[in-house]
Amino acid sequence: MTAMDHLEARLRRLEDMDAIRSLKARYFFCCDRKDPQGVRDCFMPGQVLIDYGRIGVFSERDQLVDVFERLGCHDHIVEMHHGANPQISLVDDTTARGTWGLFYYLINTRDRVITQLGAYYDDEYRKLDGVWKIAATRCVVTSTLAMDLADGMAKILFAGRNAPALVDDPVNQA
Repeated sequence: MTAMDHLEARLRRLEDMDAIRSLKARYFFCCDRKDPQGVRDCFMPGQVLIDYGRIGVFSERDQLVDVFERLGCHDHIVEMHHGANPQISLVDDTTARGTWGLFYYLINTRDRVITQLGAYYDDEYRKLDGVWKIAATRCVVTSTLAMDLADGMAKILFAGRNAPALVDDPVNQA
């Protein structure tokens, strides 16, 4: 391998890692903007593995988008997804893995409930026709704080790792 080949390979790896960071940032942005098509476009077409715990496990991106529209695309659901501390490794020219920290904040203005989650994503990415897409993802909740604001003061409903469904069931928020 010549020095030029080595430099080109290093540059390609840096560009690929930056494209993956941009992909995940776009996913978070589309979730917060309630953009179902944007969320859909972040995932690979065809067979995928999306494991979002209580929200569901999906084998196609359209299954996730259907649930996203049903549960999250409402004016009373105000969300903030912040991804942090990405650890991205390129397996080869078309496959990569990543782990991301997530800070998630939800304000349900209808029910006057606030939910704050800490979690991490384990992702697998594939490069299709020169574009990186999410091929598999799993989100694992590591902390939950749920508060009721209905009486004008914050009342803690749950503080810990995984809230019981009675406290934090996304179906009840829609």
